Amino acid sequence: MVSTATLDSAQASSKSRIVNDFSIQVATVNGSGSQSSNNILMRSIFQMGVPVSGKNLFPSNIAGLPTWFTIRVNKDGYVGRKKEIDILVAMNPQTAREDVLALEPGAVSISPIEFKLNEVRNDVIHYLVPFTELAAKTTENIKLRKLLTNMLYVGILAELLEISEKEIERSIHKQFEGKTKAIDLNQNAVRLARAWTKENVKKQDPFFIEALNKTQGKIIIDGNAACAVGAMFAGASVVTWYPITPSSSLCEQLIDYLKEYRIDPETGKATFAVIQAEDELAALGMAIGAGWAGARSMTSTSGPGISLMAELTGFAYFTEIPVVVFDVQRVGPSTGMPTRTAQGDVTSAYYLSHGDTKHIVLFPGSVEECYSMAVQSFDLAERFQTPVFVLTDLDLGMNNWMADPFVYPDKPLDRGKVLSAEQIEKIGKFERYKDVDGDGIPYRTLPGTDHPLAAYFTRGSGHTDKATYTEKPEDYINLMNRLERKFNTARTYVPKPEVSSHDNAKIGIIAFGSSDVAVKESRDQLAKQKVPTAYFRLKALPFTTELKSFVEKYERVYVVEQNRDAQLRDLVRLELPEYATRIKSILHFNGLPIDARSITDAVLEQEKSSSKKQAI
Repeated sequence: MVSTATLDSAQASSKSRIVNDFSIQVATVNGSGSQSSNNILMRSIFQMGVPVSGKNLFPSNIAGLPTWFTIRVNKDGYVGRKKEIDILVAMNPQTAREDVLALEPGAVSISPIEFKLNEVRNDVIHYLVPFTELAAKTTENIKLRKLLTNMLYVGILAELLEISEKEIERSIHKQFEGKTKAIDLNQNAVRLARAWTKENVKKQDPFFIEALNKTQGKIIIDGNAACAVGAMFAGASVVTWYPITPSSSLCEQLIDYLKEYRIDPETGKATFAVIQAEDELAALGMAIGAGWAGARSMTSTSGPGISLMAELTGFAYFTEIPVVVFDVQRVGPSTGMPTRTAQGDVTSAYYLSHGDTKHIVLFPGSVEECYSMAVQSFDLAERFQTPVFVLTDLDLGMNNWMADPFVYPDKPLDRGKVLSAEQIEKIGKFERYKDVDGDGIPYRTLPGTDHPLAAYFTRGSGHTDKATYTEKPEDYINLMNRLERKFNTARTYVPKPEVSSHDNAKIGIIAFGSSDVAVKESRDQLAKQKVPTAYFRLKALPFTTELKSFVEKYERVYVVEQNRDAQLRDLVRLELPEYATRIKSILHFNGLPIDARSITDAVLEQEKSSSKKQAI
């Protein structure tokens, strides 16, 4: 039995076809096995040449609480979160009522018939499905029926949206590769659901998938995996870590890559070391030790780990030891919401430690940049002999993104100013912390360098150019000024911002990281409202000279960021105090990925307010 006539049939039929431009949200219970089904659904659409993205909103407990998976389908390539849900698959009785009440009028709800959601809303299109009855036909194994129920909604959606049966089967084979029984069971469940839908459901919604050619040659990958690939190609040889959501999968996937590609073919021995430490503090300490010894070393963590790493980060900054820290940001403070996304670690990463410290921070805005900036971070760490932070977030790190294949590195590793025994012999002297070239970057030697002048004492207390102990005020001032000089040199080495100008724009937008996709879509929405904008996507700290050039052009500059305290806005104001009054904020910090509509509405509202003030 199925009920679909909850909208006036004339109203429903008058709707024009909406093709390749909608969002699907699947509401289930954490631990119910729906992830495989959702990935199959998303990949099938992707294989039809239609741009997609997938976002998993899951609880921080092991199992039993609500989870939502959202697929954005967009022919124009917009892959940020869409604020509105067009098609809801309500499989969780705990949230079904709330989920359907959140829909816009005219949206679609697919749900088990026993939920009776058609009695909750009469202004959405309801497809009521006897999932229990259909599941009983998939297998005699009662335990498997629960899992196969997930494939039933895949089959129903596939039939309603006209998703290729061939692509569904391809995706099933990919998901369950080598598991013949699982492949057969899941394919049969999809076929059963498609056949039932074709026979029993009268389609009343306007949503369709049609094949395009916009994904050829592209891949689907998450940011953590992309960072892991980049770290491997950068030559990372020591990986120390402590598991923490949402960064754990970065090191887990890197370990898999290293085991596959970094085993010496002649000896069969690993050319890398991976250590799971007892906590984040120990992980960073080990990575710093490896960096001091000459290895390319790294760790990954999230906000709570960053908090623990403050003292050792200051040690590495002051003693000038290279190390890379991947920070996959989540909602804080304290435990916060571990499985929700945010951009709240900007200030803490930039200034981490006590005293006067400032660090190089990279902000990947895509999975391609997760890869490329992971490679670059190791070069920067060794070039500047300092900790480098790569700040992604849960949305970019753990969710599925469409991307171009990564480009194989075409440049040699930049080991920075490392002196060999032969070079020391030629120079005739070595002073570890001496600014020889005027750029603030000293030369270093690696332990084991076979020359009597190569050794030096690494200390976290005051030291001279020769690495000897000192508490003289003039020595400390000289040291701190040199570190500042080195930091300023980094302005010419870090990735430059991506700037999109507009001759008719009076306002500019600054954003970074995963906010980029939403900002780009918002700019198109604003253009349709006849509000042209310019755009500055920050890729790194410290700021480069392009920041001032951008800000001084526009009457108002909106800094878009996913935190409460406008952390980047404040850094911009500190950098350009003369322009502080024109720098405004658009903030998003509810734990959900930022969406374009929210940015657009915020800009229009503030512009309206500015117009009123000018009129007065």
